[in-house]
Amino acid sequence: MSVRERKERERANRHQLIVSTARELAESHGWDAVTTRRLAEQIEYSQPVLYSHFRGKDEIVGAVALEGFAELTASLRAAVQEGAAGREAMAALARAYTDFAAHNPALYDAMFSLDNGLPFADEATPAPLREAFQSLLDPLADHTHPDEPGLFVETFWAALHGLVTLTRAGRLPADRVPDRLTLLVNRFVPR
Repeated sequence: MSVRERKERERANRHQLIVSTARELAESHGWDAVTTRRLAEQIEYSQPVLYSHFRGKDEIVGAVALEGFAELTASLRAAVQEGAAGREAMAALARAYTDFAAHNPALYDAMFSLDNGLPFADEATPAPLREAFQSLLDPLADHTHPDEPGLFVETFWAALHGLVTLTRAGRLPADRVPDRLTLLVNRFVPR
C-alpha cells in the first residue's frame, strides 16, 4: 500500500469517525450537544482536523443525513415483499417509515428537520435521497397518475412525515399510530 493510499484510508476513517460520533452524540444528547469542540474532544482530534473534513456543523448534519437516507432506503425496500402491491405495499412502507423515524429520532431530524445543506427535488439531489424517494415510488407506481407519479408519492410522504412529526411532538397520541396508518392507506388506495 502506498503512502498516498494509506493517507486516503486514514482520512476516510477519520471522516466516518466524525460522522458516527456526531450521530451517537445526537441520539444520546440531542443535536444541540453536537458542537465541533465536543466532537473534537470525543474523537481526540483538534478542531482544525474536523474543519479539514467539514466546514461546519451543517455539513456534519448533512453527512449524517446521507447515512440516514441510505438506511431508510434499506428499511423501505426490506419492508415490501416481492410482488406486494396496492394496500399491502403501502401499509408496509408506512409502517417501515414510521418505525424508522421512531427508532432514530436524531437521525430523522438530521434528514428532515435540521439544516443539512442537501438539496431536495433538484438536479443536484444526492443519490441516497433519490434512492429513498425511489424506494417509495417503485412499489406505488401502479397507483399513481402516469403523468405525475412523483406527486402521489410526495403527498404520501408528506402525510407520513406529518404523522411522525405531530406524534413525536406529543400533538397526536402515539398509541393511535397504527389506526392513522390504516386510515391513510385506505384513503390513498381505495378498494
